[in-house]
Amino acid sequence: MDSTARAYVRLVLAVGVHDGNYVDAYYGPAETRTEVEAEKLPLPEIRARAERLRAGLSGIPVPKDDPLVELRHRYLERQLGSLIAHVERLEGKKRSFDEESLALYDAVAPRQDEKDFEPVLAELERTVPGSGPLSERIQAFRDRFAIPPGRVDAVFRAAIAECRRRTLAHLPLPQSESFEVEYVTGKPWSAYNWYKGDLHSLIQVNTELPILIDRAIDLACHEGYPGHHVYNARLEQNLVRDRGWVEFTVYPLFSPQSLIAEGTANYGIEVAFPGAERTAFERDVLYPLAGFDPQEAERYTQVLALTSRLDYAGNTAARRYLDGEIDATQAADWLTRYALSSPARSKQRVSFFDTYRSYVINYNLGRDLVRSYVERESGGDPEKRWQVFTELISSPRLPSGLR
Repeated sequence: MDSTARAYVRLVLAVGVHDGNYVDAYYGPAETRTEVEAEKLPLPEIRARAERLRAGLSGIPVPKDDPLVELRHRYLERQLGSLIAHVERLEGKKRSFDEESLALYDAVAPRQDEKDFEPVLAELERTVPGSGPLSERIQAFRDRFAIPPGRVDAVFRAAIAECRRRTLAHLPLPQSESFEVEYVTGKPWSAYNWYKGDLHSLIQVNTELPILIDRAIDLACHEGYPGHHVYNARLEQNLVRDRGWVEFTVYPLFSPQSLIAEGTANYGIEVAFPGAERTAFERDVLYPLAGFDPQEAERYTQVLALTSRLDYAGNTAARRYLDGEIDATQAADWLTRYALSSPARSKQRVSFFDTYRSYVINYNLGRDLVRSYVERESGGDPEKRWQVFTELISSPRLPSGLR
């Protein structure tokens, strides 16, 4: 499988020549990337080589005494299939939203429509009473918790420090792991982790739109600990350094690996802050740093718990938009109505759909699949939960393997 893995890395880099968003991370030899970029393989040739590699995997014997090797074999086969599907899209092949998500991410999100969200909206109407549209009332309520720009860095760094402390208490990491934080604007995302290799990450936070107090823990856990930074560092240490599996030196964004990465990053928030521990930390530490009244924390958490039940509204908007059922303006309006996001953030989310398409399922469906898997395997025991979670982010898992 090692020769297949080396060829796979080159093909991922070759697709990156045609799609600048495809290669999310690469920390293999720089000369390999230079060679691939100079070669400039055309898309049909990339697809043909990937198809031959995938077919050849069936003839490679898999030892039964090492479960990780079995996982590796299935991982390479499915990642190659996803690469082929993405190349086909770049060549002009059309797939529906659900067909695309299955081909790229090994999963399909459940279908929901207005009737699934109306009961939540009705409950929020009672929880946040007043005049005017509910979306405006919710936005006005949440705007009260927008971190003042001059306090964002202090709040975010405190959140990262606590996420890191809680993670390292249960999950071992090499002492040399590190990260840095940058603040940027003009991006279709709210934050991003750029994994650089050598156990180091660059975490960028988009400050173009207001950052609400709940996003501090969300982003610190998701992008850092025990999210993307930890996930990538564990794969580098366990699979690249310890086993020499070069396929993990490259991360193709539009692939099944992303559902595992995003799902563990989102569920990791619950692992790090079980039960009421998150609200307690926000109330006692982050609210004072942001200049907010700590007495408001419980109320804010209550409203957030309700709005989180609208998470899949974004999938519905993306599916209808990308399937051509509604246009960009209608998609933004639908998000404002059913996801209760502000008009500005709704417009930003539609921009995300344009760039990343069915990738949106990886956040909520990924979280739910990971949660179900970890809770099932751990039996709900808090320490066992950390053990199962650590095993998951340290191995070549696939979404279909979580069911």
